[in-house]
Amino acid sequence: MFKSMTAFARARETVGSKDITAEIKSVNNRYLDCTVKISRLYGALEDKIKQYIQANGVSRGKVEIHINVDLLEQEGLTMNLDTAYARSYIDALYKLRDTFDLKDDITVCRVAQNKDIFNVKKPDDDIERDWNDIKTVLDKALADFIERRSIEGENLLRNIREKIENIKGYVKLISANSDKDTAEYAKKLEERILKFLGDNSIEIDKQRILTEVAIFADKIAIDEELVRLDSHFDAFEDIVKSNEPAGRKLDFLLQEMNRETNTIGSKASNADTAHLVVNIKNELEKIREQIQNIE
Repeated sequence: MFKSMTAFARARETVGSKDITAEIKSVNNRYLDCTVKISRLYGALEDKIKQYIQANGVSRGKVEIHINVDLLEQEGLTMNLDTAYARSYIDALYKLRDTFDLKDDITVCRVAQNKDIFNVKKPDDDIERDWNDIKTVLDKALADFIERRSIEGENLLRNIREKIENIKGYVKLISANSDKDTAEYAKKLEERILKFLGDNSIEIDKQRILTEVAIFADKIAIDEELVRLDSHFDAFEDIVKSNEPAGRKLDFLLQEMNRETNTIGSKASNADTAHLVVNIKNELEKIREQIQNIE
């Protein structure tokens, strides 16, 4: 299944006494790296949100989830001052003032801007209700997020298919020239051997020469590489039609295609084949860059 690892989605809704906003964004990453940014009041839901995202088919990418909850009513909440933290924070402010001879504007309002000095608590039995409220909005953002990933993935797939078809065309031309190239190589090699032996007055064993020429000609034959490339094309179709994440599999398959292409290039005995090999490698490199964005 083709899904891009780059997407952004946002949803906002008032659920009960909460004004909830959920944002999901992701970029390329080799593995799934999911982070959740949510207020401490709902920090207990962080792992649950991560698991929920993964359970809904997000398997790769650096994913950032921002959940903002504005309470329209404060029922059931208690706020306490973290006295030890506040004292330490204020002492640090005084030290900062004295060390750098700064203007003293340390007031209650200034100190209160640091929300960490307060501990906000809510009834424990509200956790499941909070999750259901947040999930209502998260579901909408997640559905949009996955759809955007799928749309971009399909666009990438179309472009990659075009490049695969180009490669198939180059391979077809190489295959058409293969037998001719091998025959010409064998003929040239035989002529060079005969000339060398004749120039050095060495007795010529025609059968032995033909055997050696056949052995060397077989070494430059690319039939096996062409067959494996065809099998890789079939494997590509199997991967993109599968419901499984395709990125890592395609990355490995591309390495195999590149290896066969390099082997063909090392055996190339004429400029036309060498030029076609360069074209294939160019298309493979473009595909490689694109699949780095595939989940």
